[in-house]
Parts: sequence; structure tokens; C-alpha cells
Amino acid sequence: MSVLAETFDSKDAFLADAQRYRRELLAHCYRMTGSLHDAEDLVQETYLRAWKSYDGFEGRSSIRTWLYRIATNTCLTALDGRQRRPLPSGLGAPNSDPTADIAQHPEVTWLQPLPDAPDEHPSDPSVIVASRDSVRLAFIAALQHLSARQRAVLLLREVLQWKAAEVGEAIGASTAAVNSLLQRARAQLDEIQPSQDDDIAAPESPEAQEMLAKYVHAFETYDMDQLVKLFTEDAIFEMPPFDGWYRGPADIVTLSTVHCPAQGAGDMRFVNTTANGQPAAALYMLNPETGAHEAFQLHVLSVQAGGVSHVVAFHAQDGDLFEKFGLAPTL
Repeated sequence: MSVLAETFDSKDAFLADAQRYRRELLAHCYRMTGSLHDAEDLVQETYLRAWKSYDGFEGRSSIRTWLYRIATNTCLTALDGRQRRPLPSGLGAPNSDPTADIAQHPEVTWLQPLPDAPDEHPSDPSVIVASRDSVRLAFIAALQHLSARQRAVLLLREVLQWKAAEVGEAIGASTAAVNSLLQRARAQLDEIQPSQDDDIAAPESPEAQEMLAKYVHAFETYDMDQLVKLFTEDAIFEMPPFDGWYRGPADIVTLSTVHCPAQGAGDMRFVNTTANGQPAAALYMLNPETGAHEAFQLHVLSVQAGGVSHVVAFHAQDGDLFEKFGLAPTL
């Protein structure tokens, strides 16, 4: 066998072995960008760069660490000059009147949800909790307020638990610069991210399962009186690409009755799923012309002790959203 053939065999063997890190690299790139589509492309670019530069890998770190370094720098390059991906509630406008007209803004690069992959979670419960916390929508939305380098430092230090010197080597910064970036990132997150998001129920918990079942039943039976009881006093409902957001049970239910196409029981059907380490449900809306229930929204819920505290309803018209979640286009 020629040296060239042996080199290609070695590279291909590395690439095959490195596939086991694909899911966690996807989550890392998603945390950096707030976009599932971008994250998928960046992971692909990461593997391509790793394959091309494998001959220069000296083994001073693990393959996993090396891939994370490549992925982080790939994300930093991709994020250069890009605008952040917000949720409507993060645009700085006050909460909206639920009876007013609603306006879509497809030109905004909105935050996207991340499908969970429960079969790929590690067995250690503490690792599972840390993994979920680091992809929750509130955390991802808060990260969008940081610069790309601040995000990278925060994620490498606090999610991946790298040492400051390791982070500095990865992004080409001194240890002092890394510590400064981390300090500023933490301070900004403390201002942005609500502390009450810490007690969100895990999707498989009895509390979350019960609340999700009640939420789905209220919508499917068009029981608005029951629905209003499920939200916490300061609950938030938002639905990108519409730029409005709504606070409190009364306004949320008014929004549903005024602007939702459903007219009564049976018009809406849901399929339960999970997203961003949170309970979620895919909404299918009845099309009167075809008689079929068609993909409409993906509701991602934050469930706390007092009820549903936050819902982000991502519209299915946003590209291949349902397909990415393994959901059928119609029921």
C-alpha cells in the first residue's frame, strides 16, 4: 500500500471514530449561533477542517478537545459581522396588545429551537442536567446578547469546564484576556437571564408531563377557561417570526382567541416531543379545505411550580422545522 493510501485510510479511520462526537459538537455550535441550520453546517465544516489538518494533529490533547477547538474557531469565523438571533421578547419593545394586529418579520434572523436526542444523552444524571441547562431557550437567548468571543469563553469555561489557559490557547488569547472576557460575560448574563429560569422542570418529570397534558387538552378541546388557569401570573407567550410578545394569562388567552385560526374543539391536534431540554408539543391546525391537520407551530414550554411560565411557539413555515424534529407534515 502506498504512503498516500495509508494516509487516506488513517484520515478516514479518524473521521469514522470522530462521528461519536457529532451530537455534542452540534449542541456546542448551536449554543454559539442560536441556529440549528447554522450549527449543522458548522459541524460539517468542523469535520472537513479536521480531516484536512489531521496530519498536523500532534496528540497533545484528546481528539474530542481538538474537535471542540476547531468547532469553536469555525463558529467565531462564521459569526464575524453577523447580527444576533433574538426572540421577540428580547427586542427591547414592551409587551404587546393581544387584540392589535400582528406582523411577521421574516427578515429577522430569529432564534431557532434544538431537537433533543434522548438516546444520545450520557448515563450520568449530573451530566444530563448540565447538558439540558446549557441548551434551554432562555440561556441560548441570553447568550445572543454576548459577543462571539464572550460566548466562546463562557461555554468553554462553564459548560465544558476547560481551564482558562486551555481556552486561551484555543481562541488565541492570553489567560488574563480569557478571565476578563468571562467576567464581563457573567455580568451581562446576570442582567439578562431571569433567575427564576433555574427551577424549570425536566421534560420527563411528573410535573412537566402533567402540565403538558393539561396544556394540550385545553387547546385541543378549545377550553380557554381551563387554559387561562395553566399559566403563571407573569407568563410570557411569543411566536417568532411575529415580533409581538404577550404577558399574563389573560392576554395570552385573548391572543389565542383573537388571532388563532382555530374556531373550536377538534381544530387543533398536538404531538408531544421535547426541545432544548424542555417539554414541547407540535401543533397541527385543521385545514378546512383539505380536512387534514397540517403542521402549524412547535410550542416549547417552560414549566415551573406555579404552572407554564413561558411558551415560544415557533412557526412551522420556518423552513423544515417539523422535519428536523422527525415530525410528519400532516396528521
